[in-house]
Amino acid sequence: MQLNKIPATVVTGFLGSGKTTLLANILRQITGKRIAVIVNEFGEQDIDSSLLRSCALDCDEGEQVSTEDGSIYELANGCICCTVEEEFLPVMKKLVERRNDIDHILIETSGLALPKPLVQAFNWPEVRQHCTVDAIITVIDGPAVAAGRFAHDEDKVTAQRLADESLDHDPSLQELLDDQLSAADLVLVTKTDLLSVDEKARVEALVQARVPASVKTLFIDQTQATDTAQLEALMGIGAASEEHIDKITNHHDKHHAEGAHHDHAHDNFDSCVITLGEVDGDELAAKLQHLLKTQEIYRAKGFAAIPGKPMRRVIQAVGERLDGYFDRLWRQDEPRQTQLVIIGKTLNSDEIHAALASAEKSVSA
Repeated sequence: MQLNKIPATVVTGFLGSGKTTLLANILRQITGKRIAVIVNEFGEQDIDSSLLRSCALDCDEGEQVSTEDGSIYELANGCICCTVEEEFLPVMKKLVERRNDIDHILIETSGLALPKPLVQAFNWPEVRQHCTVDAIITVIDGPAVAAGRFAHDEDKVTAQRLADESLDHDPSLQELLDDQLSAADLVLVTKTDLLSVDEKARVEALVQARVPASVKTLFIDQTQATDTAQLEALMGIGAASEEHIDKITNHHDKHHAEGAHHDHAHDNFDSCVITLGEVDGDELAAKLQHLLKTQEIYRAKGFAAIPGKPMRRVIQAVGERLDGYFDRLWRQDEPRQTQLVIIGKTLNSDEIHAALASAEKSVSA
């Protein structure tokens, strides 16, 4: 690896694993580095890039990640691996042109993307000369993996289906997680404060069975996720992943070699965008929690406008877990509205909208 190449960190992982939170913490905590960010969205709204532009509550009022110089690039097609040549390479060429102003590139793939085609693009002559993949970091949700989701162990999958039909995901999702792990230079297990000792050991055993011994697994909780020294350590691994990416064989390659129909896991997903006005926060949470239990919703993410509150409330849901926090003040030039991106299977957007609309509050003139 040449020292003058711009290092790029590719962050991949399934829906709700904590990729956006990781990148946001890096942007907040690490100073002195000029970082360009590429965000691969799923769906019609740039929720993740909006989160990355905002600071936490302890930032100075009005402070946020600078975007005037185009340092955040949004690829909204939902799968960066499907449009490497059409979308990703043009962005990389722009960054190469700005290479004297960039110290590091962060790339967040959607939870549905395969990292291998993306990393292979770093071998294109116009990119390889100036950029290298410092590391592929695969982020996994510790509690979800501990519960047996997306595992290939047939007994675990069968037991889980009997226990909770809402966790009966397509086998392709299991293969997708394997493919993301197969490309990893580092595996980051999040939300470990929610794991028991036995659950942590279970997750570690599952990961070790799917990655080479040289690939390390790092367990982090909410406190460690904001540790500056630990975050800086993630940005200097020096793996030059593009040099060995072609040697990795995954499920995706095997399907092609056998002549199977090309069907990405994300082809089985639906997404919809729900837009409302100001809402009662508690009522919205209750309605959304009910939908998470009764419909096949894998992920919900967005913002809520709460009457009388000057700050925007972030809403995030994975499985049946629902979290929320205020991230920044509403700007004068943006509408105070509630907007959620829902990702799942066989979604009925009209029914979801009707269910959540009851939380909407009328605004007096």
